[in-house]
Amino acid sequence: MNTAARVGLFTAGAAAVFTVALVAAPLVIPADASAAWTSNEDDHMNSTESGHGGHAAASGSSDDVRGVTVSHSGYTLTDLTAPATAGDDGSIDFRLTDAAGRPVTDYEISHEKALHLIVVRTDGAQFRHVHPRADGEGGWSVPFAFDTAGTYRVFADFVPSGHGETVTLTSTVDVRGEFAPEARAADITTSTVDDLTVELDGALVAGGESDLTFTVTRDGEPVTTLEPYLGAYGHLVALRQGDLAYLHVHPMGEPGDGVTEPGPEISFMATAPTAGRYLLYLDLQLDGVVRSVPFVLTATAGSTDAAGDGSHGDEGDAHGEGH
Repeated sequence: MNTAARVGLFTAGAAAVFTVALVAAPLVIPADASAAWTSNEDDHMNSTESGHGGHAAASGSSDDVRGVTVSHSGYTLTDLTAPATAGDDGSIDFRLTDAAGRPVTDYEISHEKALHLIVVRTDGAQFRHVHPRADGEGGWSVPFAFDTAGTYRVFADFVPSGHGETVTLTSTVDVRGEFAPEARAADITTSTVDDLTVELDGALVAGGESDLTFTVTRDGEPVTTLEPYLGAYGHLVALRQGDLAYLHVHPMGEPGDGVTEPGPEISFMATAPTAGRYLLYLDLQLDGVVRSVPFVLTATAGSTDAAGDGSHGDEGDAHGEGH
């Protein structure tokens, strides 16, 4: 896959170049940056090399923006309802329709699920990755309670049957209650959740591929018994500052491929389209418990082709797949 394909997927928001489901650490995100992430049709590729296919894309028009709109590629997220007050038990409910307004009822299974739902507050806090149930008539529902007040982004990530690529749609929910934004003023490359500590090694350079490796320890000892979760040893969601455009990808390799070990390291290939800050949320499972581990990483200035006019020269494969 050429670089134009690989880079554009990042500019689409739902495509994958990064390879996290519970509460994660926060970051206040400015609302002034809104460069698009665009994606082409090559969603699933080279799974024999990376363990998962990859979204590929080239820079495109605003019609290709993903992860920041309620409607894309002829599909629309509608009738979204959720608990209106922090602490209230309830459910998140919504419907998906096609270009003719008909309910979407047929889906391809992507990473063991027909649909993945990401919920995150607009400051980057309170991240969760859940899996609603379908009613067979275009409706989806999942029990849910918001721990804190604020405005939340809800991302529905799915592959309609016959469509051939991932669609990511998003809308917002306002939750009443006392709101205290949580900011992060610096990168976070070491994060502890429960008794697990995860260190991130690697740097992002805008316009080029970067290797990111997460090393998992418990009480100072390497963890070598990570459990498969949705077909992988780890998942990474990345949200770009400014527009909260969304990516969800997986590590290089997969359980049972004869090469990938269940820890302590989980490796990813990442391409940042622009310089600036990215929120990363790593999901991993151990002892039957899924933990979401937060990181913040700033991409330094490099080649600007990734965010430019789509003229790219080198070729290579993107590793990982977005839902």
